[in-house]
Amino acid sequence: MTPSSLLLVDDDPLFCEVLAEALGHRGFAVRVAHSTPAAIALLAPPYPEYALVDLQMPGPSGLELVHHLGQLVPAPRTVVLTGYASVATAVEAIKLGAVHYLTKPADADEVVAAFGRATGDAATPIQSLPPSVDRLEWEHIQRILTECHGNVSEAARILGMHRRTLQRKLRKHPVRR
Repeated sequence: MTPSSLLLVDDDPLFCEVLAEALGHRGFAVRVAHSTPAAIALLAPPYPEYALVDLQMPGPSGLELVHHLGQLVPAPRTVVLTGYASVATAVEAIKLGAVHYLTKPADADEVVAAFGRATGDAATPIQSLPPSVDRLEWEHIQRILTECHGNVSEAARILGMHRRTLQRKLRKHPVRR
């Protein structure tokens, strides 16, 4: 039986090494890239059947790679995995062709399950508490940054804040609900 091909794209080499080994034990032939341009350079027919893409990487974001992967025929089943989750980036990832969106930390079993999900889950619990003001600010910043295609200077102008202030806010981890 031929293993399923998977493209793993994350800027953390140690994370990639550990996850690639775990996914290899689950029947995947894994190719690794650490940036969007490096991933695009690896793409040649036959295209990978699956792709696991980190959202935040140096250079072009994972959303740009998700868009590129969605243009391939056949397009790989793509899952976005990120430590910087927001509603805006989740919606954009799905619109661009991702089949699922996971937040870090996620293990290999969660990734494999995400690849296998073909439909949504109507039984997903709805949070009873509204998000905090800090969380809403984080999500608003992420939405504006997505609209500006990752251009921090342009996003800072739209948000009415200094570029360095925005960069400091972006270095922080997302606020929990």
